[in-house]
Amino acid sequence: MNKKMHFLLALALVLSLLLGACGPAAVEETAAPVVEEAPASSEAPVVEPSTPDWPSLFAGFWASVPPDQAYGSISAAKLNEALAEAPIFLVDVREAAELEANGYIAGAVHIPVRELLQNLDKLPGLDDQIVIYCASGHRGGMAMMALRMLGYTNVINLGGGTGAWVKAGLPLETGSMPEAAASISTPIVEDEQLFNSLNDFLANLPADAGFYTVKADKVTEYLAEKDPFIVDVRSQAEWDKDGYIEGAVLLPFADFLNTLDQLPADKDASILVYCASGHRGGMAMMALRLLGYTDVINLNGGLNAWKNANLPVVGWVNWPVEMGDFLANLPADAGYYSVSSAKLNEMLTEAPVFIVDVREPAEIETGYIAGSINIPIRTLLQNLDKLPAKDQKIIITCASGHRGGLGMMALRLLGYTDVVNLGGGINGWKGAELPLVTDPIAAPVAGTAPEVDATRLAYLDAYLLNLPEAGFGSVKAPDLNTEIASGTMSFLLDVRSQAEWDEKGHIDGAILVPVNDVPANLAQLPADKAAPIVVICGSGHRGAMVQMYLNALGYTNVRNLNGGMNAWIAAELPVVK
Repeated sequence: MNKKMHFLLALALVLSLLLGACGPAAVEETAAPVVEEAPASSEAPVVEPSTPDWPSLFAGFWASVPPDQAYGSISAAKLNEALAEAPIFLVDVREAAELEANGYIAGAVHIPVRELLQNLDKLPGLDDQIVIYCASGHRGGMAMMALRMLGYTNVINLGGGTGAWVKAGLPLETGSMPEAAASISTPIVEDEQLFNSLNDFLANLPADAGFYTVKADKVTEYLAEKDPFIVDVRSQAEWDKDGYIEGAVLLPFADFLNTLDQLPADKDASILVYCASGHRGGMAMMALRLLGYTDVINLNGGLNAWKNANLPVVGWVNWPVEMGDFLANLPADAGYYSVSSAKLNEMLTEAPVFIVDVREPAEIETGYIAGSINIPIRTLLQNLDKLPAKDQKIIITCASGHRGGLGMMALRLLGYTDVVNLGGGINGWKGAELPLVTDPIAAPVAGTAPEVDATRLAYLDAYLLNLPEAGFGSVKAPDLNTEIASGTMSFLLDVRSQAEWDEKGHIDGAILVPVNDVPANLAQLPADKAAPIVVICGSGHRGAMVQMYLNALGYTNVRNLNGGMNAWIAAELPVVK
């Protein structure tokens, strides 16, 4: 075949191929060729969407919020002090309806948490101070965490949110809304992938699900439905002091990232996180969800809200409630759990009575009631094995009635049902011209200590053990009179009855609140819990109990008038009638 023919055949083949390519597609499925996929190595690799290096990012964030900096939070009191000194950029991340209904902190700008990262131009620079707040600390914690991870170095969250702000007696602006936030900066975002991930998380927080929280009033229902793995992210010290939810596992926030192996292996398992107020819990919850855990929520308001809902706490006693109930139910017809010297003397003539003298050994040398044993008040609860059974009669004595009142109340709060205090103490016994003995007092005999609640025992023992050196927390009548004369008068709280007030008179300036009514009239006390308070009763017995109660409420400078109004009158000090 000559060259010309070769050329014509090749040309015909090319034309046929071109025509075939331009022709209609085959209509039969069987005509379509089966094409096998080429090995992945021969094609461009399929790139899966990458995620930020969360473990490294979280490690950096955790290091920026150490315990000694309150985990990146500020208390309401400290924020109020700071605002009084200089302006602070405040960001309210609640929903608009919350601000309209409840008010906001003066000077705040409003950017809801789900819109926060879309409005970085409304925030100051990366190193400027920013305080975030919400209702309870939950959303604020997440917002603070997101901003810090994006490079904002000076962002903190208001611990407890507006709830804590109001509880501290601080004002909120009502009747208006904050001015619209203005653009004041050019955002700097160095890691777009991180920004997108954090923005996606915050923007999709479910408001109808409490932004991944459960409130205390709904938590019982939640626990019954979900039976979650419960994680407590507070410190060991908080766990020991304030108790914990039954079944919780302690994974302290400061070391949280190193304890993730203690969480359920199944990342779809239900997990409930809690802290004290919601701040740390919100951050821990956010971290877990970003790590792939799908069903994690935070207890709104933390353990504080749990307690306020009167839900059970292991290893903790609500002493203000317990002691308040104790005072409210003190029986006046039984001497408020005291016995007079005359009555005790009658009892001793009928049968032996177990008497515990809680004075110091040096005081015992001046005389004691025959048959007594001596256990100083500070060590009383460390010697329960020296006492009779919890349902047996016990008489407590001291010098004036002050220490005896404390000891009696402590034992009754431990479950002893028949303990009374000698009204007026040994001084009252002497005043009734009843006999004392000065022979060496018998050593108490050890028996078997009764079963008592360990949490209650620890608190009450610590209270008695740490009674002040100066009068065990009491003040003598002449000394109080000197204070009053010098103009350094304390708040005088008279807890006697109206009849006693009318009959015997009162110290000028005193406020009358009968002992049973004290828990319901706390509003009459100073707002400042560090303010000096002196409690006054008839002999010191009721005053001692009120003192213990006020201490449990957080009042730090409370004293009891030693010997009460009896001692004041005996010292011929002025009385108003």
